[in-house]
Amino acid sequence: MSFFFICVLALVAGYFVYGKVVERIFVINPDRPTPCCEYRDDCDFIPMATWKVYFIQLLDIAGLGPIFGPILGALYGPSALLWIVFGCIFAGGVHDYMSGMLSVRSKGQSIPEVVGNFMGMSARQVMRVFSVILLLLVGVVFVLGPAKLLGQMLGMNVQLLVGIIFLYYFLATILPISTLIGRLYPIFGALLLFMSIGVVVALVIKGYHIPSLDFAVNTHPGDKPIWPLLFITLSCGAISGFHSTQSPLMARCIQNENRGRMVFYGAMIVEGIIALIWATAGLSFYDNPAAMQSVIAAASPAGVVNEVCNSLLGHVGGFLAILGVVVLPITSGDTAFRSTRLILADAFNIPQVKAAKRLLIAIPLFVIAFVISTQDFAIIWRYFGWSNQTLATLVLWASAIYFAQNQRFHWIATIPAVFMTAVVVSFILQAPIGLNLPAALSNGVGVASGVASLILFLVYVGRCCRNGVPSSPA
Repeated sequence: MSFFFICVLALVAGYFVYGKVVERIFVINPDRPTPCCEYRDDCDFIPMATWKVYFIQLLDIAGLGPIFGPILGALYGPSALLWIVFGCIFAGGVHDYMSGMLSVRSKGQSIPEVVGNFMGMSARQVMRVFSVILLLLVGVVFVLGPAKLLGQMLGMNVQLLVGIIFLYYFLATILPISTLIGRLYPIFGALLLFMSIGVVVALVIKGYHIPSLDFAVNTHPGDKPIWPLLFITLSCGAISGFHSTQSPLMARCIQNENRGRMVFYGAMIVEGIIALIWATAGLSFYDNPAAMQSVIAAASPAGVVNEVCNSLLGHVGGFLAILGVVVLPITSGDTAFRSTRLILADAFNIPQVKAAKRLLIAIPLFVIAFVISTQDFAIIWRYFGWSNQTLATLVLWASAIYFAQNQRFHWIATIPAVFMTAVVVSFILQAPIGLNLPAALSNGVGVASGVASLILFLVYVGRCCRNGVPSSPA
């Protein structure tokens, strides 16, 4: 367990050191009015206390991803822990901070509009499609996941629970953000803290440890390769495009730019710690990856959560811990649908102050989501993983372009953007949901795509330096 605590300390240090570097390169302006002050409508644009904004941001982004993803990532071995630490500090934190702060600088616009400001109309349209599809998949996954967990805990009909969760999501989507989300999230946050701390303390007290720290060994029982699958499977907790769709929600509520590092980068760091907890639990709780794989095959990662919580914390503690786990997808599912409403509203220029306008978008949205929810969960999750990381890649490139346009140190966004480009291209070329090409060919083309994207970007940077024209939201 000592390596786990080293990883946690690395993430905390990343917030105070690298997070500050990112903030300085971005160049905040504490005197600049934020969107909640300029465009207050008491529905989506509402000034909120920083602690509340932080909790909402954390619970928005920390869905099933930092639990299910790390459990699945643990099958590959301790390399999952390294990806969480380095991905979170150098990719995920930058991605989340930039998606939030660029939205603050862009009047609280949704992420497709923000990306379009820097990459043009074609990128805006691609982002609109990607974002809506991703958020619908997230919303559906975060209905099915908690419904199955609650069904196991309470012995209730899963379809009934799906209906109840959908009803809550609908209300959270159309009501002012302070009505349900602003009031319930502090309570949900307390459950989240109990779950996280409880699992860690129990692992330590009961003497669990990671059996091997050989990072070169791939322990996946299905012989699935680390590249690129680990970086697609373990997204939330390292880097996740879903986060960029959530950050504009709080960009519309944050009262000062100097709170951005705490809210956006800081929430990513805490999500990374949650991911470390569950990756460590997966690595240490079971005798071998094959044993954990059998539980996953029988009951999805939810089965692992159920076994770990009840075994470590007993029935009462396990019940509370699983409630904490259930909270995470529910508090991301509700804002996933809310974000989708706002993206569509921005795209079609539909004001959202009046309830009738919100219903105009929300009703057909939930009908489509219900139809998707009838499909196979495993297929939905595979498409979610690739679309999620592709969206993250586009946001990183938009961030790099922003820095280049303003003649700032763009490499903090460029390097992770190149890496993620290679990941998503390699994956979609070889995955069964993609072109199903041989791995060697797919990986070669993926790496070449990353290099080519870097060369094209550097040509663009040279043109920006010659023109010396900053972008408007600087």
